[in-house]
Amino acid sequence: MAAITTQTKGEILVVGFTDSKILDSQRIDQVGKELQESIALAAHKKLLINFSGVSFMSSAMITKLVMLNKTCKAQGIALKFSDVSPNVLEVFKITKLNKLFDIQEGEDKAMASFDKKGWFGG
Repeated sequence: MAAITTQTKGEILVVGFTDSKILDSQRIDQVGKELQESIALAAHKKLLINFSGVSFMSSAMITKLVMLNKTCKAQGIALKFSDVSPNVLEVFKITKLNKLFDIQEGEDKAMASFDKKGWFGG
């Protein structure tokens, strides 16, 4: 069974998770692999990871997200997270990754934020 779901909404590839708790090491490896593979599907260089339904994840899963962030940066892909549960957000804050990741409140807000121009015309 796939660990993630993907769907394209406009120019944005939206990735979701099929598990509410991402704790098992084999499952984490699968999620990490599928996330890396999903990068190729982001034709317009916009990737949104929607965490709705994910209540817990292990620190090993966070490592996969950091690796995903690194790969996206290297390939010029804008990466954003949305619908992060309070439990998962707390882990991001403790590890200071809330400063590394672009975390938006909801999917709609996150999708709209892709169109906001940054300092360099985005």
